[in-house]
Amino acid sequence: MGARSQGLQAWIERLNQSELPALAGVVQDLQRLTQEQHASVQQLADVLLRDAALTSKVLRVGNSSYYNPSQEVIKTITRAIVMIGFDNVRLISLSVSLIDGLLDRAPRHQLQELLARSFHAAVQARNVSGYVIPRHEEEVFIAALLFNVGELAFWGCGGEQADELAAMLAQPGVKAEEAVQQVLGTSFRQLTLGLTKSWNLGELISLAHSAASSSDAGVRSVLLGVRISEAALEGWGSPRMSGLISEYAAFTGVTEEDALRLILASADEAVEVASTFGADRLCRLIPSTDPEQIQLQQSQHQASLLQPNLLKMQQALQDLGLMATRGGDVGLILQTLLDGLHHGAGLERVMVAVLADRQTCFRVRGAIGVGTQKWAEEFVLPAEQPEQPHIFSYALRQRQSLWMGVPASYNLEDLVTQPIRQWLGKGMFFIAPLMAGTHEIGVLYADCRISGRALKHEQFVAFQRFTQLVGRCLAALSRRS
Repeated sequence: MGARSQGLQAWIERLNQSELPALAGVVQDLQRLTQEQHASVQQLADVLLRDAALTSKVLRVGNSSYYNPSQEVIKTITRAIVMIGFDNVRLISLSVSLIDGLLDRAPRHQLQELLARSFHAAVQARNVSGYVIPRHEEEVFIAALLFNVGELAFWGCGGEQADELAAMLAQPGVKAEEAVQQVLGTSFRQLTLGLTKSWNLGELISLAHSAASSSDAGVRSVLLGVRISEAALEGWGSPRMSGLISEYAAFTGVTEEDALRLILASADEAVEVASTFGADRLCRLIPSTDPEQIQLQQSQHQASLLQPNLLKMQQALQDLGLMATRGGDVGLILQTLLDGLHHGAGLERVMVAVLADRQTCFRVRGAIGVGTQKWAEEFVLPAEQPEQPHIFSYALRQRQSLWMGVPASYNLEDLVTQPIRQWLGKGMFFIAPLMAGTHEIGVLYADCRISGRALKHEQFVAFQRFTQLVGRCLAALSRRS
């Protein structure tokens, strides 16, 4: 028997001699009732009544607003099963047992973080499964909750080895899987599979760790919930989360916008569930869905869908060319410009800022893209500030199209003043003068700062071309006036 197997067996024996088998016993009994087609209310009640403390906590959770919104007082386990359902009482019992079994002692932060992630994964997985395999939500919830049971057990009962692993993982550049193998003589995945078999925790957990079962709807629900809970730690706007939103939508048949909304709602629900189960300390470890973060995430997702459309860009350029020779009003010229750069060149935010108030300041005459409505209503920038020159006036005076944020323009970074950063954010942008012959009109601005994508050379070429054509249109308009 190799070192890996010896390590695994030694850890299973050690964990079976810890405080965890009492938890495992409750889990086994609850799992057994699921496998019995005709399990009775009384059988479930008998399992819970063996532990007075567990019974008390199940009743407290059962009387919470989350599970009992009618607030009809539940005083007995039998009544709880009737009022909130057999499956819900079984799920509550297992969850409360897990929290008590692992968090009653002074828990290390690794355990708290993993348990918070497990509850988040469980709620996400359960809500996904409701779309694809109704009536199996509870089984999926438990499988996702216990998906990392080996690691949970280690951090809860690992003693000196847990201290050793924690110290190793704190070192920069350490590969987590190699460190785990060195300390345990096995992997967390193998430990989970070993405990799942030893404690008879159910087939779905084992299947979820098997690549061969990736087509099973229950397994996919569990894995999607687990991966969402992990990606959320990177931020709701992370590239990994964007991919999971698309996967969620394809799997459940909802739109990507609805998928994002459902994922965020599940995160909020996970906080409520953890609190309801008496694990308030876990709530702060589940990623927040603050309204401002949600709005930012939705804006980033919307912006990331914008792609260059050569046909729209060519049509806009053609229309501007015609207006330069045949004439067109200012409103139509600016709208064609904005649409061409936004929908044609794929620039996420485009703004025309003109000299106003007797040429003392720049105000927005037109803008397009996520969040630009506020620019149109409130943006004001003094035209000349000798004590603090800025990039808008510089571009207009120099009659120069600029690509800010690349090495060629690094010497101009001081001209991107704090007020400009507050309005426009950080990152690359294009800026160019708008002229009507020799008459200064204002500046044209564009960026891709919502999604954070880098601007491209092709976009800058298009930006310059649109600037030139609009200049011709405005010059022609000025001559006719």
